[in-house]
This record gives sequence, C-alpha cells and structure tokens, in this order.
Amino acid sequence: MMAERPADGGARPREVPPPAERHERHDRDGAGHTGDDDRPAGGVPGGPGDPDDHAAPGDPGDPDDPGAFAGGYAGPAPGPPRVRRFRRFRMIAWIALVLAAAVVAASIAWVNGPPTEAELREKAGLFDRDRLRVGVKVDTPGIALQEQTGRRTFKGFDIDIAYMIAADLGYLPDQVEFLAIETEDRARMQALDDNGRFVKVDLVVATFSVTPSRKADPSVGFSTPYLFTEQSVVTRTEYPGSITSLGQLGGKKVCTLGTSTSESELARATRADVTGKNLISDCVSGLLDGDFDAVTTDAALLAGFVARSGGKLRHHDIALEKTEMWAVNAGSNAALRTLVDLALYRSYADPQDHRWENAYRDHIDPLLSASPRVNVAQAEQPCALPPPVRRWPWERSLPVQDCPSR
Repeated sequence: MMAERPADGGARPREVPPPAERHERHDRDGAGHTGDDDRPAGGVPGGPGDPDDHAAPGDPGDPDDPGAFAGGYAGPAPGPPRVRRFRRFRMIAWIALVLAAAVVAASIAWVNGPPTEAELREKAGLFDRDRLRVGVKVDTPGIALQEQTGRRTFKGFDIDIAYMIAADLGYLPDQVEFLAIETEDRARMQALDDNGRFVKVDLVVATFSVTPSRKADPSVGFSTPYLFTEQSVVTRTEYPGSITSLGQLGGKKVCTLGTSTSESELARATRADVTGKNLISDCVSGLLDGDFDAVTTDAALLAGFVARSGGKLRHHDIALEKTEMWAVNAGSNAALRTLVDLALYRSYADPQDHRWENAYRDHIDPLLSASPRVNVAQAEQPCALPPPVRRWPWERSLPVQDCPSR
C-alpha cells in the first residue's frame, strides 16, 4: 500500500516496518527458499557472489533497507554447516568409488585367476568316484607291503602317504583301494586286481623316481617329490670287503629292478652281469639263495629287507651324488596332479600337520639301525611350493616357503 504524498508534493520517506515485523518477514522469506539456497557459499548458488541470491531485508548491503546501514538485524551467518555437509558427501562419494573399483578389480582377478579346489575336483572327475584306486608296491617292507593275513592289509611309508593325499581329496581310509603295480607298469598306471586283470588306477604311489625322460612322457604326470633317497647296494654279510662304488661290481652277478633308474646307472658304471626283475623281493630272495652276488636299487627300498634278514644281509653306501626323488604319478589328469601337489604343500608348510613325519617315524626310522653309515632317506619332507589354486586371502594362512635347490 503506497503512502500518501504530502500536500506540498515533496517526497515522503518510505515507511519502515518495525523490527519485529522485519524479523517475521525475514523468517518467512527464509522458510520459503528451497533448492539453490541450500548450496554452499563461495560462488556456488546460495552463497556470496551468487547473482541470483538477493540480500534479504535487514541484511547488510540491502539498499532498500535503511536498517541495513543502521546496525539492524544482519541475518544468519553464511552456511558453514552446508559446507561441512557437502564435504562429507564428497568424501563418502570418493570412498564409494574407490571401493567399487577395488571390488571390480578383485572380481576380474577372481574370474581370470587359477581354478578353485572345488573346480579342480570337478575337472579331475572326483565327484563321480566313490573310491580312489592307488597303485602301490606290495613286496617292500617298510615302504609298501601287503600282509598275508587273508585280507587286503597294506602297511608302509608309501601307504601312509597315499592315505594322506586321499584324505585331502575327500576320501576316507575305507574308500581307498590299493592295487599291486609292477615297476614297468607305473608309467602306464596299470595295476593288477584280485583276479589278475589289469585295471587303470587314479594314482601311483610306488617308489617312482623323477627323471627327465619320464617327465617328457605325456602319460606321466609327476607331483612334487615326497621323499629323497639314493641308490645303494646290498650283499650277503660274508661278502669280502665293502662296496663303495658301482664300478666294483664289474664281473659280478647283480640283480635290480628292470626299467628302473638303478638299472640304467648300473649299465653306465660297470660291465656286471645284470638281471632285471619286476619285483625287488625276487632279487633279494635270489641273493639269499646265492643266485646273485649283489642287489642294487634305492636305499629306502633295500633297508627293509636288511632289517628283516636277521643279520644275513649287509647294506653298502656307494656314494652316488644323484638323489632319487620319489613322486606321485597322476598321469594325464592335470587337475588331479595339482590337487596332489596341494596336499603335499599343506603337509610341508603347515606346522600343525605331522602326517608325513609320523609316516617316516613309524616305517623308516625302525630300519635305520640295521643300515649304519647308509643314507637311507632324508628325514625331512622335500620342499613343496604352493600350486596354482585360487583361494581367498583368509584361506592363505600357510607360509610360502622358498625351494632354492629347485
């Protein structure tokens, strides 16, 4: 409502509302603001410098409000709470973006990484098998011996290693079926059942030494080694002198396992009269009967016969530098071989896992006293590296060991 002009036509001063009314108008105007007024100051709509933000009556700088220049109500302070809210929102947004990027990167790595243990079991065909067939020796005391008790009872270091691996594959002891396998059939993974028929086995745990030629065979899939031993010689106790090298066997009748690493070493070192057998027990029986002058093969294989001979046999260390490394053969089943490596790695790296040590203590330690000064087998499990199996970070609790010699 316009004020009446004075009669003399002079300008009448604009009526200024009382302070209470100005406060009420300011509060009403402020309550009606939305949108841009909530944005922070500093060139941002709603703050100082915003051309669309008109000064409220009573604020300093309002040319229409005389109270602005007379120390009247200055209005609320420009919005520090709004700035804090904006900064907090921006920080949360950045954290969300970083987390999202990390999740995407982890998902890509997980999808493109190595297979999981469950995926390996599926690829290995274990979900379709209720029994695990393992080819083993049956005539080597201390290593793998089938006891003649009227039932299929096997004992020895290799048997315990097979049980250890089978347990990690998800098989109970009564789900493991041991079948007799001869030396020449270990690469083919063909063992004999109770009816004398050849059947395919899933694994071979039968004193199978790793060699370059065997590794090159596509039908052989070696695991990481599980025992270190060396070649040695056994004679009857009355044999004159000691044998310290294979060269001393020249002209002698020597028996060994056919198609074995011992046979090839013997052929290179001497012109002995060599006989190859499928069973080392046949060699030892022939030695005791006088058919042979000596028997040579891995020391861990011969130590059991020496211990059981009642002093009739003598063990000789022939000082070969070459180490015989026994490994499990999983054939062409690469997934199964990786699972075997995982079981051996767990046994090696887990300080709470004593299954390998218990197998050595129970079956090899008792043989050592009958073979003094012979390095029958190393008393520590060979170093095993973690195989390429995908695991979550909280599943990677075992330490990663270095194997410098490998």
